This record gives sequence, C-alpha cells and structure tokens, in this order.
Amino acid sequence: MLKQSLSQKLQQSLTTAQIQQIKMLELPTIELETRIMKELEENPALDESFDEDGLEQQDAETDDYGNDADVADLGDYGTEDDIPEYKLQQLYDKNARKEEIPFAANAPSLGEYLMQQLELAPLTDRERLLAPYIIGNINPDGYLYRTVAQLQDDLLFKAGIEANAEELDRLIKRVQRLDPPGVGARDLRECLLIQLQNKKDQPNINVAYLILDKYYDDFVNKRYGRLIRGVEISEGQLSDAIHVITALNPKPGFGLEDRAETNLMQVHPDFVVEEMDGELMVYLTDERMLPPLRVNPHYRQMAEACKTRGRNCSSEQKEALAFARQKVEQARWFISAIEQRRNTLLRTMQAIAHKQESFLKSGEMADLRPMILKDIADVTGFDISTISRVSNSKYVQTNYGIYPLKFFFNEGIAAEDGEEVSTRVVKDALREVIEAEDGLRPLSDSELVGLLAERGYPVARRTVAKYRNELGIPTARMRKKI
Repeated sequence: MLKQSLSQKLQQSLTTAQIQQIKMLELPTIELETRIMKELEENPALDESFDEDGLEQQDAETDDYGNDADVADLGDYGTEDDIPEYKLQQLYDKNARKEEIPFAANAPSLGEYLMQQLELAPLTDRERLLAPYIIGNINPDGYLYRTVAQLQDDLLFKAGIEANAEELDRLIKRVQRLDPPGVGARDLRECLLIQLQNKKDQPNINVAYLILDKYYDDFVNKRYGRLIRGVEISEGQLSDAIHVITALNPKPGFGLEDRAETNLMQVHPDFVVEEMDGELMVYLTDERMLPPLRVNPHYRQMAEACKTRGRNCSSEQKEALAFARQKVEQARWFISAIEQRRNTLLRTMQAIAHKQESFLKSGEMADLRPMILKDIADVTGFDISTISRVSNSKYVQTNYGIYPLKFFFNEGIAAEDGEEVSTRVVKDALREVIEAEDGLRPLSDSELVGLLAERGYPVARRTVAKYRNELGIPTARMRKKI
C-alpha cells in the first residue's frame, strides 16, 4: 500500500520576461543600442518617437504596463532622501555636451593585418592555401598556439588537405618574418629570438641572442653567475645584454587584435560623473544616445479591437488581431524594461558616487574608500545580484579618466589610526615601495611588511605576498638586477 503524505516546498522561478530583463540590465550602452535596433526591426508595434505627444503616450503606456506581474521586480528605487547631497539631474536634452574618445574604428585585426602582408609576398598557390590556417591559429598576443602535428590534423579532418610537416614548418617561418616582429612564435623564447634576428649585427645583440638561445633557463631564473661563466662575459656586458632583452616585446600582437570587443570597453562609458559647484552630478550616457520609443498607434488600436470585437470576427481577423495584441504587449514590456534598466543603473551609480565622493573629486588613490556590493545594495534596496549585474561590463567617465565600475568595489583593512582604508591604497603603496627599492638588493616580503607599517598599513607577511602576486610582482630573487 502506497503511503501518502503532504509537504510544502518553496520554489522560485523566473518568467521569460524576467530573464530577458535581467539580461538587458547586464548590457553595456552600445550593446543596448544594438538590442533596441534589433527589437525595432523585429517588432512592428514598436516605433521610434521624437515628438512630445509620442513621449507622453509612451510614459502613460509604460506606467500602465509597469505593474504587470511579468515585469521583473528589481527592488524599490527609494527616494531622494536616501542620498540628500545629490541633485538628481537627468539629461533629456539631445544636444547636451557629449565627449567622445577617438579610436581607429576601421583598424584591422591581427589576422587581417598578416593576410594583407602575405597578399604581397611571393607565395605559391599551395602556400596561399595553407597560410590562412596558420594565421587563423595565432592568438591576439601574436603566438601560434598549435603545433605542426595539430595543424596537420586540423587541415586533414576539417579541410581535407594533407600537409607534410616540412612545408608547414617552412610556411610558419615565413609568417614569422612578417610585421610585427616576433609574431607566429610558439613560445616566449622563440618570440624574443625572432626579434633579435631582425636587429643589426651588434655585440650586445649577439650576446643577448646567445643567452636566450643557449642559457634561457639561467636567464629566466636570474642565475647571473652561471651566465657570466657560461657566456664568458663581464658583468657590464651581461647588464647591456639584459637591457637589450628587456626592451623586446613579449606580446607582439598586443594592440593589433580585433577592436570589436575593446571598443565596447574603452570608448563608450555608460555613466558620466561631473563636479558642478562642489557637488557630483551623475548622468547616464544612453539618455543622449538611445532613441525614445512608443507603441505604434495603429497596432495599439488593433490590440484594443481584439478586446472589444471578440467573437464578431472571422478566424483570419482573430488571428491578425491576436498577433497585433501580442506585439503590442511585447512593445510595452520592452519600453518598461528600458525604463526600469535606466532607473536601476542611475540609482546604483548615484550610490557609488556618494560612497566614493572624495575619490571622484580628487582622483587620488588614497581617497578611495573600501566598498563591497552589499554596501550599495543596502543603500539602493536592490539585491546584491542586481548590483553585481549593473557593475559588470559598465564604465564611468570622470574628470580623472574612465574607470570600470568594478574598480570601486574593494575590501579594506584597518590602518594604525583606526580608519579603514581600501586594499587598493595598500597595493598602491606596496608598488611604490618596490619601485623605489635598490635593484641590487631587492626587498624581501618581511622587509616590505616593515616599510608598509611605517606608512601606517599594518599587514601580515602573507598578505604582502598575496598583494604582490595580485600585482604581478615577482619575489625578491626574481627582481634582482646586476
């Protein structure tokens, strides 16, 4: 006999509209603009409207639709009293000042740049057939990350081309003679050797080449005594050779990679923070870039007719009216989602600006305050996950440069005076101490602890090691110079 029982289970699920709205919240301004253009193309019930009547109609429809259960509740937006120091100003003037950072919009990617050079090279038809497969496997830093054997397998299984190792190796060497110097190398050692091959025959160059070619492990591990004995050179000659090597480019492709991603991150901030009359003003850049939206009047009338005419329609008419109603509902949801996104982003940035007011006014790292996601969530009333989504891939333009929102989120430590300081400030101090050290006698982590304590930052040795690793600074032995 089956045993029956009752149980309660709390389960939270998101509707499709809520999931889409959450995704929209994560979009940077440029991607949002693309998303709006796509929606305008796909939904005939959604229109651009730059006239005041259309905007008033849009606001009324957004208010009516904003209470729909399918619209994601991203938290209460609170009142202006939560941040009394601010004048919450919004930019609706399409002619408002907009600063743009120039960039090379049509700059070729690294692969395109290499192919352009090969087009002018005297290659056989066979080599022109194989070259794109080699260049296509060069990463943005300029390194060829596939071995010859792997390239052979790729060509055979993906393109049906049989290639022998000799011809591929010969073609790789041809690619390695292209600009920028060092491109197409399989590892750092080969990259540096290629660059030295392109330089004039000078004594320092020859010594540097010999060190990398025959004594690479000793050089990497800074075993200078073994280098001097093995290469049979003086300390002065070794110092000159090391200076030549350190001047080489370890990432020859850097700066030539496809701009499609970097443009989104560098040239279009999502927020602008300015100081006016001693107060910080927070603006959303999309208010000056994105088109105002409204529901198409014709489709709105059709949607209303779907409610009133009811059974007095033919099946074809019912189908058409149902289609119109569906598109109108999608348009209204989309307009509401854009508005909620705007309110959420603006409210979050205002809270961040209030918390980091000193830094935004001075630009000094020492004024950066410790701040975590929960701090902003408590002020805005939003969930921590919402704050995380807002800060992801968003940038703010200030009087002292453009910063990712994630820059402002950092933990803190207690200084000697009892005041909590940002870990970024401590890391900045650590970097300054190391940069000022004697290269012949680099400071150990224990010595760094003492120097930081003198500056008022009492941290443990393991904390210094952790911060040093996060800054990409090697140990004292690896920092030693001759």
